[in-house]
Amino acid sequence: MAHLRRRIVGLAILLVALMVAIGVGVSAYQSLRQPVSHRAAEELITVEPGMGAREVVNLLYERGVITNRYPVLLYLLINPVGRRLQAGDYEFESPISPVAALDKIRRGAVATRKIMFRPGLTIYEVNELLPNRPPEGKLDPALLDVRLIADLDPTARSLEGYIFPDTYIVPKRATNAEILAEAVARFRRAWTPELRQRAEGCRLTVREVVTLASLIEEEAADDAERPLVSSVFHNRLRRGMRLECDPTFIYGAKLNATWDGNVNNPAHRRLLSPYNTYLYPGLPPGPIASPSEKSLRAALQPATTDYFYFVLSAGGRHRFSRNETEHQAAVAEYRKLQQVQRQSLHTQDINKK
Repeated sequence: MAHLRRRIVGLAILLVALMVAIGVGVSAYQSLRQPVSHRAAEELITVEPGMGAREVVNLLYERGVITNRYPVLLYLLINPVGRRLQAGDYEFESPISPVAALDKIRRGAVATRKIMFRPGLTIYEVNELLPNRPPEGKLDPALLDVRLIADLDPTARSLEGYIFPDTYIVPKRATNAEILAEAVARFRRAWTPELRQRAEGCRLTVREVVTLASLIEEEAADDAERPLVSSVFHNRLRRGMRLECDPTFIYGAKLNATWDGNVNNPAHRRLLSPYNTYLYPGLPPGPIASPSEKSLRAALQPATTDYFYFVLSAGGRHRFSRNETEHQAAVAEYRKLQQVQRQSLHTQDINKK
């Protein structure tokens, strides 16, 4: 009887211990998936190469991302997949569960930032978008690192024209040099064997194509106009006419620090700058902005036209002309449109008062 009693007591103790163990296990399991608030949400936490699972857990514990190391270590012990942790810089939102934090490191979901270089940006405008740009008024030296394009453009003095317009997702700690290297690499991918062959067929260097494409990028109102604008420039170049492209003297005035924002200022058209295509024949000495792939293609695939002129028209698009007489009529129409718009704005101002 006593023996039976001892067995019952032993079983009861074992049952209680089992229930406690199950309770602890359930609690630990739940804690692994319970989001925890922490103060490191806006900080970068770096998992160094070669760190073991225990070191990573200790790092997360020290930074407050997890509040209890032991359930996490046990989880990693019984879950081999979870131990495949990748080095990198991470951000952990708050709140976040231990399992979610570990999964982010396992997937290598490092902290990133988004940088968008739109078509038509100059290197000076790109400079303003770089995350770690130098003090105001100074150009980041990486924008002058022509080693990146030396094989494409041996005469380049900057990366002007070769910073490909795109949206870039880069690591949070990426340097400006790394970001620009990726943008140049993206240009190289856009400069396909097909475009290289077309350029050779047109007897144009890469620099000449990019320069022409940058003019098209600045002038064309939409995609449909790119081949038409290109045709005007090609026709003028063939005939030996000056291109008379407004964005070129604007670029020259900006380089010369004389740009006042007024495209109709006669002084800009008289500016003695090699970029001023109102004074100097042929293409300017280099690109004036970053052209899109569509403009690169338009530079090498102009429409077949007999247009030599274009001017802004209604709706922000251009009117193309074959000769000086047609062009002057289009210019007069544009000036009349401008006058109507100014009068309309003046009337609106009066009505507001």
